Amino acid sequence: MEPLNKLVLCLCVALAVSWRGAIVDAVIVDGLQVGFYSRTCPEAENVVRDVVNSEVAANRSIAPGLIRLFFHDCFITGCDASILLDESPSGDVPEKESSANGFTLIGLNTIDAAKSKLESLCPRRVSCADILAFAARDAAVAAGLPNYDVVAGRRDGERSNMDDLPGNFPVPGHHVPRLTELFFQRGLTQEDLVVLSGAHSIGGAHCFMFSNRIYGFSDAADVDPALDPAYAARLRQLCPPRKPDDDPERAPKINFDAVSGDRLDNSYYAELLARRGLLTSDDALVQDPQTRAMVEAFARDDALWHRKFAEAMQKVGKLDVLLGEGKGQVRKQCRLINRPPPQQQPQWPAHPGFPWRPPQFPRRPRRPIRRHPVFDLINGFFRGFH
Repeated sequence: MEPLNKLVLCLCVALAVSWRGAIVDAVIVDGLQVGFYSRTCPEAENVVRDVVNSEVAANRSIAPGLIRLFFHDCFITGCDASILLDESPSGDVPEKESSANGFTLIGLNTIDAAKSKLESLCPRRVSCADILAFAARDAAVAAGLPNYDVVAGRRDGERSNMDDLPGNFPVPGHHVPRLTELFFQRGLTQEDLVVLSGAHSIGGAHCFMFSNRIYGFSDAADVDPALDPAYAARLRQLCPPRKPDDDPERAPKINFDAVSGDRLDNSYYAELLARRGLLTSDDALVQDPQTRAMVEAFARDDALWHRKFAEAMQKVGKLDVLLGEGKGQVRKQCRLINRPPPQQQPQWPAHPGFPWRPPQFPRRPRRPIRRHPVFDLINGFFRGFH
């Protein structure tokens, strides 16, 4: 290779590497610890686990809801429990009010219950961000995943703004290139994208999230041809065509995985290969050759996916966390930041003998100022001018 060609190649590689590095806007923070509360609140993880197990036993939708809540929190501004805030001190509309969240968020009351128990046991010790990380792990385990360790020591953020989401968060209509780009910006890989999508082996989506695939897909086809015809026909039975006045909250909800919708396993990947991916973003994983190879690997090996999923969740849990005193806070209530008590105005002592009491003098009435006749003349001139 000619020297000039070598130089050009090196410069191109350097520019490509620097560009890829420049768009990463998240940091995987080290410094969190397994057993962080072993001295300050030894029962912290057990308390969260008990609450989650109880809630999941009563309502199976809590498990996917908590995993989703954790991911939605960490993917935007890091794992700082900002998604739990009902209001932001700056007056911004909080993340939970975004169209990507809103009424679809499930598990908020579970976090409130765990926090309430921990506050009675260990006041102002366990952060809401850590409770959410523990709860997501416990939800996954309750749904069939083997147990894994969760590092802790996160502190809670003091801001939340729904304007942080648009353009920075995956949506059901995204394809692999855009999904990969968003994950890369958050310090995650394409493999993390495919692995974490496997959380769709539990939970479901409202009809309006995929209605574009079963009604009016294109000028040439009413139904997305990538869908298995029998599966598409079933979806059309469950989800009638949308009407302008339909209430999204009342829309039917369909399981992502029709085979084992309550168990966190690799059947999601087998369903994708059978052309039964519910969302466009699900089906995109088998349409792209790079991600399809991963889908096939996970469809063959449940244990491999379980291990990879735990590792990816641990990685997500370290995104842009707040560590140490002076960064964030430990909220007393997960929905509200801790506000400082109002400062009281100093009161002067009533005893007249204290030397620093300011003396009280009667005010003299102000004497009227005598104005010169010329002043009235000049003032009248300017008033007339205006």
